[in-house]
Amino acid sequence: MTFKQWFIFFLAVQVIHFLGTWKLYIKAGRKAWEAAVPVYNAVVLMQIINRPRWWVILLFIPIVNLIMFPVVWVETLRSFGKNSTTDTILGVVTLGFYVYYVNYFENVTHIPNRSLKAKTEGGETVSSILFAVVVATIIHTFFIQPFTIPTSSLEKTLLVGDFLFVSKVNYGARVPQTAIAFPMVHDTIPLAKVKSYSKFPQIPEMRLPGFEKPAHNDIMVFNWPADTVYQFFDRSGRRADKPLDKKSNYVKRTVGLPGDNLQIKDGVVYINNQVLDLGDRAKIQYSYTVTTDGTPLDINFLYRDLGITEGFQQMRTEIYYFYALTEENVNKLKQLSHVKDIKRNISEGTEFHPYRKGMLAIFPHTKPWNLDNLGPIHIPAKGEVVQLNEETLPFYKAIITDYEHNKLEVKSDGSIYINNQPATSYTIQQDYYYMMGDNRHRSEDSRYWGFVPADHIVGKPVFIWMSMDPNVPMSKLIDKIRWERLFTTVHGTGKPHSFFIYFVILLAGWAVYSFVKKRKAKKYNY
Repeated sequence: MTFKQWFIFFLAVQVIHFLGTWKLYIKAGRKAWEAAVPVYNAVVLMQIINRPRWWVILLFIPIVNLIMFPVVWVETLRSFGKNSTTDTILGVVTLGFYVYYVNYFENVTHIPNRSLKAKTEGGETVSSILFAVVVATIIHTFFIQPFTIPTSSLEKTLLVGDFLFVSKVNYGARVPQTAIAFPMVHDTIPLAKVKSYSKFPQIPEMRLPGFEKPAHNDIMVFNWPADTVYQFFDRSGRRADKPLDKKSNYVKRTVGLPGDNLQIKDGVVYINNQVLDLGDRAKIQYSYTVTTDGTPLDINFLYRDLGITEGFQQMRTEIYYFYALTEENVNKLKQLSHVKDIKRNISEGTEFHPYRKGMLAIFPHTKPWNLDNLGPIHIPAKGEVVQLNEETLPFYKAIITDYEHNKLEVKSDGSIYINNQPATSYTIQQDYYYMMGDNRHRSEDSRYWGFVPADHIVGKPVFIWMSMDPNVPMSKLIDKIRWERLFTTVHGTGKPHSFFIYFVILLAGWAVYSFVKKRKAKKYNY
């Protein structure tokens, strides 16, 4: 829905509200016209139902308002003496239209300054749960969202089994575009395994101001722009068509910014003809072929000293293929006397799609590139005017059609039409980014599907609050938890430092304070 359509919908809601409540406003000592004025009518309604005015804000927060509307319907009924369980059920299941019946056909009396305390323990519990869900939804949507690492594309920096807190405020929180959705879940309701949202209606893209912009080397969470995988690790070509904010969440490192020229040579990233400085936190990994004198490599050494989680494959007695080694790993292997040669594997020639015969794998799928050698590629910035022709169009086709929602046609004579008008150039409407995983040979990233639009950005991981080794069973919980990673920061320089002990001290201090406070309260009650 466009902003104009939403405005018309908003006015329609105001008309519905007025028609269903104006008599109740009069019975509460207000004027009928007060039920018709947008926003002001909600402020007056809060006074009528004896609830704080700031509740009005909650009525305009997507997802949260889905919880608040039924609450307001029930509170309105109770403010006019309709307190029975039947009244409550009718108020909810009729989507508030039971208020219409009360407004026109019931001789009710307003109860000013009514008690807001629930009359039953069950009612008190429901109220507490609803309040907790509202608060948690606001935090989850606009401030911090928990996130888990499902794959090894950022291995060594972020491990499979890391649980992150992702900040929404750094880059600016994105207002939910899917207006009707189950709170605090992504695209599927847990356990029930059913879709958690409705595709209609969709709110136009909006983002609150942030206090920083994405920078080189920032680890970023974003919605996968190439639509959505049907299921992780399923690359059969099936697509699951989802709204933007319900697409699969990915986490990668930002290597290219809007306006950059990017090239990869033998696996090394160049930005504007300079090698990208990755800092000291990024642990870039490549696949290697290791040759020994025939003496087997010690498995305990590989797991204990190298910390290899991706594994390896013994090709022959003396030849091993390692999926992902850091430079530090390689140096340790070189110190082994029976290791004769270590060669980093560098892709050569053209890389083809593994599931679609004849299709080139590397974006824009028209160049004889591979994951270690590609480019140069220009990363578009908002406001740039790019030239369109047979050579350049593949770079910008998804931008024009999928991300910026234009109609694109290429005629039989090669001429290009955008929105039924001939076009030889196009003005980019938003910024774009190029994302890669640190595990260079085991990461599905921008090399395969192209640019990440700015409106797909979810947030910036700030720290790891829990980390569990997926290779250790739950029965060995103490060993399963990676204690050294708890409450470590994701970004920064130097070796990551755990703040877990400070958290424990703070938690213990709070527990002591709460205990002393309760003891004092109990003493004075006597």
